[in-house]
Amino acid sequence: MNVDGNIPWLANVPPEEMRRIVDALYRVHRLIPAITDRDTLLERIMEEGKEVARAEACSLLLYDQASGQLYFQVAQGESGDQQALKRDVRLKLGQGIGGEAAAKRESINVENVDDDPRFFRLADRVTHFKTRSLLAVPLLDREDLVGVIEVVNKADGRAFTDTDLHVMEMFSSLAATSIANAHLIQENLRAARMAAIGQAIAGLSHYAKNIITSMTNSVDLIDQGLQTGDRGMIERVWPIFKRSTTRIADFVQDMLAFSKPRKPVIEACSLRGLIDDAARSVTGLQPDCGLAIEVDTDHAGDRAHLDTKGLFRCLLNLLGNAAEAVPAEGGRIIVRAVATPDNGLVIEVRDNGPGIPEENRDKVFEPFFSTKGSRGTGLGLAVTQKVIREHGGEITVGVAPEGGALFRITLPEVYKAGQ
Repeated sequence: MNVDGNIPWLANVPPEEMRRIVDALYRVHRLIPAITDRDTLLERIMEEGKEVARAEACSLLLYDQASGQLYFQVAQGESGDQQALKRDVRLKLGQGIGGEAAAKRESINVENVDDDPRFFRLADRVTHFKTRSLLAVPLLDREDLVGVIEVVNKADGRAFTDTDLHVMEMFSSLAATSIANAHLIQENLRAARMAAIGQAIAGLSHYAKNIITSMTNSVDLIDQGLQTGDRGMIERVWPIFKRSTTRIADFVQDMLAFSKPRKPVIEACSLRGLIDDAARSVTGLQPDCGLAIEVDTDHAGDRAHLDTKGLFRCLLNLLGNAAEAVPAEGGRIIVRAVATPDNGLVIEVRDNGPGIPEENRDKVFEPFFSTKGSRGTGLGLAVTQKVIREHGGEITVGVAPEGGALFRITLPEVYKAGQ
C-alpha cells in the first residue's frame, strides 16, 4: 500500500471487473457461517475463485504434516480426470510449482509451464489435461502452512494477471480461515465426545460395581449360612442376591438393546398377561415396601399383536423407574391401556412420586442421562424409546394427575381387523 492509502494493483482494475471481484468475495463471506460442512464450503470457495480468475481449472491441496506431503482435496475443471488427480497425485514440499509455493510460502505465477523446470508433469499425465499457465497461492493460517490453491489456464489463453494473483490470495485467506475453524470445531467436538464417553463409562462402571459388590456380599453371607447351617440367614440374604442378579441381567439386556438395531418380532399375545408379568417382576424385587401397581386394560382388547420381548423390556424399565421414585409408604403406580379407533394402542404408566422436573423432560430419553448417580445407567429410557420407535410408535413424558411422572406409549396397528 502506498503512503497515500492507495492499493497499487487496484489502480488499473476496470470498475466492472472490480464489481465482479467484490461480489464474489461477498458471496464467499456469506458462505462461511452458512455452510458448516468443511468440504462443501471449500468446493464453493474454489468455484467462486475459478470463476473470478476466469480459469479452466482449479484445485486446492492440503498439507499433511505427518507425511510432509500436499494432497488434492478439491479439484475442479470441465475437462481432465479430476478424481484421478485427487486419488493418485501427491507433492512433497518444494516439488512442482505448488510444492515450491508451499515451501517458500509465497505466490508463484507461471505464464508458460513448458518453460519452467519446476512444473510437475505427472499431474497432467494422470488427468489427461494440458496445463499451459498456472498460478499457485499458499494457504496460511498465521504462520502455519495449511495448503495451496492452484488455478490453471486463463480462459482467454493469456497469463494470469497481478489482479488474479491478489484476488486469489484473498480467496486463499478465506479458505485457510474456514479450514482452521473447521479443524477447531472438530477438535472441540472430539474433546466433547471423549468427555461424554468418559462420563458414560464411569457411570456404567459405578452402577455395575455396586451390583457386583451386593452380589459378592450376598454370596459371602450365603456361604456362611451354608457352613453354619443357619437357614434363616440364607432366607434373609437370598432375595437380595436374587434382586442383584436380576439387576445385572437387566443392565446387560439394556446394553445389548441399545448397541444394535433390532427388528421387532410381532406375535399374538395377551396384553393383560404381558403387563401383569412386568408388574409382578417389579413388585417381586421389592416385596416389603408396600408398593401397589394397578393395571387397567378394560378399554383395550386383550388379544394384541406386539413385540412381546421388546415391550416387556419397556414396561420393566418404566415400572422399575416408577418404583424407585414413589414414596416408601403408599407408593402407587397405575398402568392403563386403551385401544384407539385406528387399531392402535396407548399405554400409560403413571405414579405418585415427585415427578420429573420440567427442565429434565427433554433429556430423560438421552443415552446415559441419569439423575440417580451411580444407582442408574441412563440407558433404561433411551432403550425404551428406541424399542418403541422400532415398533413404529412414540413415547412421551408429562405430569400425572397424582403429581408424579406420566409416560405415554403410542403403538400403531396392534389389533388385527376382525379380532
